[in-house]
Amino acid sequence: MSTQTRPNHIGRKISRIRELRDMKQEALALALGTNQQAISIMENSETIDDVKLAEVAKVLGVSVEAIKNFSEEAVLNIIGNTYNVDNSSAVNYGCTFNPLDKLIQAHEEQIKLYERLIQAEKDKVEYLEKIIKGK
Repeated sequence: MSTQTRPNHIGRKISRIRELRDMKQEALALALGTNQQAISIMENSETIDDVKLAEVAKVLGVSVEAIKNFSEEAVLNIIGNTYNVDNSSAVNYGCTFNPLDKLIQAHEEQIKLYERLIQAEKDKVEYLEKIIKGK
C-alpha cells in the first residue's frame, strides 16, 4: 500500500459523494434508519467501520471501493477533460454523453432511492406491528 500525502478521510468522501448526488444529510439518515446528527458525526469521522460503510455505499448507489478511492481531483479532471474549447471551430464542448440521458438516469436513481426508503419504512411498520401483536 502506497503512502498518501493526504489522509484518507472517509467521512469527507461520503459527504462529497452525498452532495454530488444532491442528497441531504436527513435523507441519508432516513435511509440508514438514523438521524441527521449521526450522519454529521459520521461525515466528520476519518474512519468508518466496514459494515456501516457498506450500508452507506448501498444507499448512495456506489461501491465501497468508489468511496475509498474517491478524490476531488479525479472529479475535476473528468470535468476538465470532458469540456474543452477547440479554437479551430466556433465552439466544441466535446461532450461525450447526452445530458438528457444523464438527467433521466439521475431521476431513475432517485426513484430507486425513494423506493428503498419507502420499503425501509414499510419494514419498520411491519416490525413494530409484530411487536405490538406480541404483547
